[in-house]
Amino acid sequence: MSDATTEAKPVRKPNTIENLFLGCSIMDVPKLIPGVLLVVALVALTIWLTDLINSALGFKGLISYILMVIIFGIVLRNTLTIPQIFMPGFSFSIKKLLRLGIILMGIRLSIFDVLKIGAWGIPIVAVCVLVGLTVTIYVGRRLKLPDRLATLIAVGTGICGASAILATAPGIEARDEEVTYAVANITVFGIITLVAYPFLAHWLFSANTTMVGLFLGTSIHETAQVAASGMVYDQTFGSGISPTALDVATVTKLVRNVLMAAVIPGMTFFYARRTGIQQARQETGLRKALSLFPLFILGFLLMAALRSIGDAGIQGSGAAFGLWGNEDWTAIHNGIKEWSGYVLATAMAGVGFSTSFRVMKGLGIKPFYVGLFAATVVGAVSIIMVFALGGFVQA
Repeated sequence: MSDATTEAKPVRKPNTIENLFLGCSIMDVPKLIPGVLLVVALVALTIWLTDLINSALGFKGLISYILMVIIFGIVLRNTLTIPQIFMPGFSFSIKKLLRLGIILMGIRLSIFDVLKIGAWGIPIVAVCVLVGLTVTIYVGRRLKLPDRLATLIAVGTGICGASAILATAPGIEARDEEVTYAVANITVFGIITLVAYPFLAHWLFSANTTMVGLFLGTSIHETAQVAASGMVYDQTFGSGISPTALDVATVTKLVRNVLMAAVIPGMTFFYARRTGIQQARQETGLRKALSLFPLFILGFLLMAALRSIGDAGIQGSGAAFGLWGNEDWTAIHNGIKEWSGYVLATAMAGVGFSTSFRVMKGLGIKPFYVGLFAATVVGAVSIIMVFALGGFVQA
């Protein structure tokens, strides 16, 4: 009998639907289970623990479970050796469950609230993005960083954190170590601001949740970090007034995310002009812009539209969509709202478990200075713009 080995079957790439919902083929779903179970377990344990401590101390919002789940995840990742088997589930939680949580959050607001917040957020977002890009590129040149690394840190600071970095990297032919450092840079400052800014915002804006949300949405890098900071604020200081800081921060961050479709091709073209890379120039244009549009924003808008239609039905005929009375409709959108928080908490646990500070070792200190200066300047400009325009959002 022959001992000849059979050829391994080629790995099937996920189709469009699989990639949209899972990030992998249906055959690879079992690989997601260990990591997802671990983050779900951490969330459940953290909620139980924080509820127990808050009840014992007599303060409902003294300790935010969303903040603690991130801290626990980071501590576990950086003190223990996490087996590789868990990593696909962590990635799924960050990329897919985060988007699902944000989509479900759309039920918290009417479409009119979303449009009002978004419209007034545009000038604040535009100024903060422009300052973030300009300052980072300028300081990077002064410190003689490689143009590629400075560009990656700029888009990560100005627009959408790691997503913007990964989308920009191929067009400017960035090396793996440059991408790694840029993502680590953004992660470090994002985690710091996630923890500090909810408390700073409460002090600065005197519990004005609209201004707090605008500040969080324009000054923190990652969508996950913005959502987490909004939840930390609401759980710690929330008054229950709608829109909450989380609502405003999320809408504001989604406005920033939309700008990816314009800014990333623009930055790639700008880099190509300076360096003469032809490939980067060819990858810009309408197709590139459309491919960068974050589709989950449409899901968020759809949920807000459904909330508006349902509320209009209650006010008009007493039944949402002709099916549910006021009590049932309230229970439905409150249930979706509650589950959106749990889904986002699971994504935050994935963020914590994926945050390894070891990647910063051996990569030099100058990019860290660039990231620190850029984050500080963007935060300061955000404060100024929110004080200048934030009051008009409630007009």
